[in-house]
Amino acid sequence: MKRTIPGDANLAEGYVINIDKPLGWTSTDVVRKVKFGLQKGGYRNIKVGHAGTLDPLASGVLLVCVGKATKRVDELQAQEKEYVTDITLGATTPSYDMEHEVDRLYPFEHITREMVERALLELSGERLQTPPLYSAKKIEGQRAYEYAREGTDVKLRQTLVNIYEMELLEFDLPRVKLRIRCSKGTYIRSIARELGEALGSGGYLSSLRRTRSGGFTVEESITMDEVSDALAQLRAKAQNIL
Repeated sequence: MKRTIPGDANLAEGYVINIDKPLGWTSTDVVRKVKFGLQKGGYRNIKVGHAGTLDPLASGVLLVCVGKATKRVDELQAQEKEYVTDITLGATTPSYDMEHEVDRLYPFEHITREMVERALLELSGERLQTPPLYSAKKIEGQRAYEYAREGTDVKLRQTLVNIYEMELLEFDLPRVKLRIRCSKGTYIRSIARELGEALGSGGYLSSLRRTRSGGFTVEESITMDEVSDALAQLRAKAQNIL
């Protein structure tokens, strides 16, 4: 069952809004929209944050914490995530996704379904992963993507992640669709790159949707239109009171 923003509750006491972040929006855009709407609805100094960043080119579950629920951000971020993703084989991009143009082409005709399934098993489990250079990881106080845009050659430290499960949903070369269950801090873009390399080819992320974060699922998410409607109701109620 979907849960929206409660108009009859004291939001400052804490609430987690499960929002289906649309494509093109940053996670900060969503937080800013919610905070502005709540302020207009009478919650002047309310805290709002999110638990787990989604890139603008990704959609799906984004947990927005309101009021005292912002104290739960670390707890919620630490929970298991699930994604459905399309990976395009036979090519790479500097950002490992569609933010940048293809920079190199590779053969992919030799790849079979069995090869992909075997590679997914080999890439699963607890292991070290190198984040994309075009990421928000900090290196000596500066974001990695800032170095990338400057053309500075830097090395990112590997991080320990756990890939609990990867399932091949569709095999339609050069595209494959996967369902991935993983720990926090896992870069699905890096998995796309790693999969291409494991198959003797290239790979980049062509779509990404977070379908679950902990116990919050995308089926129970509310859209930004529904968020706007709920915030408008709060604003109307506040104006009537005033």
